[in-house]
Amino acid sequence: MRLNTKSRYAVMALADMASFNPNKPISLRDISLRQSISLQYLEQIFLKLKKYNIVRSVRGSNGGYVLSKNSNNIKLSEIFSALNENVKTIGCDKNSKKGCNGRSTKCITHDLWDELDLHINAFFENKNLEDLIRN
Repeated sequence: MRLNTKSRYAVMALADMASFNPNKPISLRDISLRQSISLQYLEQIFLKLKKYNIVRSVRGSNGGYVLSKNSNNIKLSEIFSALNENVKTIGCDKNSKKGCNGRSTKCITHDLWDELDLHINAFFENKNLEDLIRN
């Protein structure tokens, strides 16, 4: 099981933002330096986050990005959805008629991994940015 680098960096960057004044724009350059994330990579991530109204951009000499809502209202699962990602513990497509491994049936451990998948995604549904910065 893996969480894509894009999702990990997005959560790191947003937690960084949430730990500062929520009304003051923060530049991606500052986040990049503090979190050791490529500025170009952050720019790609923030375009998607902006599209899904998780952040908004502020123009001007003191511009940057601000969270679109309070950090306690931004679920980690929402961030993953904005990036078209979720945590998967199984390699097969659950809705495929081919089943696991291209066969017509599920593999013997399919239900175990499917259940774990549900637990993990429920965990992220119940965690928000505020939870991260409080710890």
